[in-house]
Amino acid sequence: MKRRAEEGKEETEIDRLPVDLLAHILALLTCFKDLAQASSVSRKWRQGVKESLARRERLSFSGWKVDDDSSTRLVLHAYSLKDLDISRSRWGCQITDHGLHQLSMANCIGKLCSVSLWGTTGITDEGVVQLISRATSLQHLNIGGTFITDISLFAIANSCPHLKSIVLWGCRHVTESGLLALVNKCGKLESINVWGMRISVECFIALLTISPALQIQPKELLPTSIDSVSIWPIA
Repeated sequence: MKRRAEEGKEETEIDRLPVDLLAHILALLTCFKDLAQASSVSRKWRQGVKESLARRERLSFSGWKVDDDSSTRLVLHAYSLKDLDISRSRWGCQITDHGLHQLSMANCIGKLCSVSLWGTTGITDEGVVQLISRATSLQHLNIGGTFITDISLFAIANSCPHLKSIVLWGCRHVTESGLLALVNKCGKLESINVWGMRISVECFIALLTISPALQIQPKELLPTSIDSVSIWPIA
């Protein structure tokens, strides 16, 4: 009985913490399972979890088994978010176009500087275009391992003028037309990863003609004597 009384006293004292201090403590949690458990402690703790999400600048669902609705619920409260990682691992994110559409409605999307959609095979151009069209501050995008086409690249080119790096690893449905449009319109682009894509030497030359400082990765894909290859005229 004495022990229960002491535990009850401790719980009461913890529950007396100001919500802003509680939110600061909860912001240190990196496991979403822990956040979910904390949210179920009491109404005050639930509010603390919401406020902790509002302060976060980075959210990563990589490696966690989350779906469209659960990821959206968290992102909707993350008003200060700048870095969003919803990469898929073996047991990871089950995000679809529906989820990307929901995420595009979040207030933070226009502030995002970095997004990773690595390996999320449940998405298509439809969802990517919905998200990217509002992510106008984007600087870094990892969309490798997906089934996107040139349609997504055209949307990125038109919506992301600040883009500095993009990973298109294994995006075999993207063509040279999409790459040329991207490099032509994204004047701040510094790096592009095209591993596993079918790209001609002539396209590489054209990309470097548009942007001579562009870093094309991996470097092994570049011709050994790039200066000896004739340059495409760029309109």
